[in-house]
Amino acid sequence: MFSPDTFSARRAALAQAVGSGLIVLLGNEAMPMNYAANLYDFRQDGSFRYYGRADAPGLALTLDAETGETTLYGREATMEDRVWDGERPSVVERAQAAGISHTAPPEALAAAVATAQRSGRTIHTLPPYRAAQRVRLAGLLGVAPEAVTPSEALMDAVIAQRLVKTAEEVSEIEYALTLADEVHRTAMWMAQPGRTEFEVAAAVQAAAASRGAVLSFPAIITTRGEVPHHHAGPHTLEAGELLLHDVGCVAPESGYCSDITRCSPVGGTFSDRQRAIYELVLEAQEACIAGCAPGVPFRDLHDLASRTLATGLVGLGLLRGDVDEIVAQGAHALFFHHGLGHPMGLDVHDLEGLGEDRVGYGNGFTRSTQFGTQYLRFARELRPGHVMTVEPGLYFNGVLIELWRSENRFAEFVDYDEAASWVGFGGVRIEDDVLITDDGHRVLGPGIPKSIVDVEAVVQSGTA
Repeated sequence: MFSPDTFSARRAALAQAVGSGLIVLLGNEAMPMNYAANLYDFRQDGSFRYYGRADAPGLALTLDAETGETTLYGREATMEDRVWDGERPSVVERAQAAGISHTAPPEALAAAVATAQRSGRTIHTLPPYRAAQRVRLAGLLGVAPEAVTPSEALMDAVIAQRLVKTAEEVSEIEYALTLADEVHRTAMWMAQPGRTEFEVAAAVQAAAASRGAVLSFPAIITTRGEVPHHHAGPHTLEAGELLLHDVGCVAPESGYCSDITRCSPVGGTFSDRQRAIYELVLEAQEACIAGCAPGVPFRDLHDLASRTLATGLVGLGLLRGDVDEIVAQGAHALFFHHGLGHPMGLDVHDLEGLGEDRVGYGNGFTRSTQFGTQYLRFARELRPGHVMTVEPGLYFNGVLIELWRSENRFAEFVDYDEAASWVGFGGVRIEDDVLITDDGHRVLGPGIPKSIVDVEAVVQSGTA
């Protein structure tokens, strides 16, 4: 786990980048489900955790960008808290663990902000993504909630700092990947006829929980792989179906995330059609991973995935015509309609709360308006220390195929009769987490089964 000096150094770098004013970072609050004492599992704000370490609700910190002075604000545990919830670190202990020398009660934050405002200092805040935080910021700043305006200087400084992972951070992501290895092997073992998607999802959740971990996002476990965000349901698995499992874990102590997708043949053997699509997606993924290197625009790798997939789909008779023209016009997006990947870190879509375009575009890159490519979350050049997911996919979505067919869209490129014959296949997505190094890249993690031979072997081992 990181030392107090790590957090002090992070704050010093942030203060230097912002230059002047008072930086205010709010931690997340506990969130009630249906009444005040019945709470959702707590998840700390990624930026607060990056600079303030503490993984507990109701905290805030201020950082003077000119002096570097930091104060942690929080409420001490009451006797009632200690009786019902047990002992917890004091605010001073939390501050010391993050190298912070000053503490204060929560109500002192408003006075600190007001003092800075009276002195004509700029108050720097990040964009709130929860309504309660927006209201809290509005009260601190003395404006209406809709008038809360985040600091561009602070957002840019945080993005620049958090996108580049240190060796310590990479180590924590790799630990999260060892947990992901366990949960994906569990999903493979469970991909047997007669089990339900709910049972697989429960086993995956239990595999993470047994290691003291939680999932980094609600697990996507489904035979409806053509719907990219479809979650588990009561469907009973049948031999010959394809089970897609997109699951990541959170390293318990540090909060760093993993995000992996695999596909398992129910019963243990890929059909000829499944094999053809799986091998094509794997070819595209491996080509894109091989291309990961400093200075390479991630948009170029997305385009490489699109061309590779389109070439294979022409060979399968689903598309026809010149591959470059197919991709330029966007006809391939009927089958590949999302971006290649996203940054990883303390958030599974790292920093997305600060604005997807601000994180992933800029410096000459603009978001495409073309269906499919418009969902690419990150386009800019890769740098050493970036950790990216690389996750191409192919999907046979009956609703989308029928819509495009009814509109006669890209009829010169798409064989709709052939496409209709694939409806019910589902979808294939293959995802790994990749570190950009000084001279190339490194696929992180222990080597989660991915080849057809390896996946089939793990699934078949679950029948014993």
